[in-house]
Amino acid sequence: MKDKAIKYGSNVDTDVIIPARYLNTIDEKELAAHCFEDLDKDFAEKVKNSRIVIAADNFGCGSSREHAPLAIKASGVKLIIARSYARIFFRNAINIGLPVIVNEQAADDISEGDTVEADLNKGEIRNLSTGKIYLTKPFPEFIQTLISRGGYVNYVKDKFDKES
Repeated sequence: MKDKAIKYGSNVDTDVIIPARYLNTIDEKELAAHCFEDLDKDFAEKVKNSRIVIAADNFGCGSSREHAPLAIKASGVKLIIARSYARIFFRNAINIGLPVIVNEQAADDISEGDTVEADLNKGEIRNLSTGKIYLTKPFPEFIQTLISRGGYVNYVKDKFDKES
């Protein structure tokens, strides 16, 4: 995957990813329409051309709501690279098929607007704007399968369809 970066700082919590006032729906389009609106009122416009989010520490902290990674994914974000994640956010993101990578150096070095290319199978992140390459541990095969199928629910549906 290759796209431009949008960059945020530390402790981006689930309340600024998707404000609680919009949690009365699980409609992904509605969630995407309000994603990051309290943190970055220009996000909806930025994400049209920049679909890789770069963050610092503790991305996704706060509540355990699955709405947060759903809103991000539905808005068009393809990948998040951060110094660290809240554990439940990380797990929720993988469950819905949103790739999330931990890489401190990439999170520090990549600037907003840089063009970034990531190969999840190789565990390689390339900042095409600076020429820097960052190595990360590739996801295990099962996690790669979940991501490629769009999340755990789709994985289970595919599995039952094949067995029936």
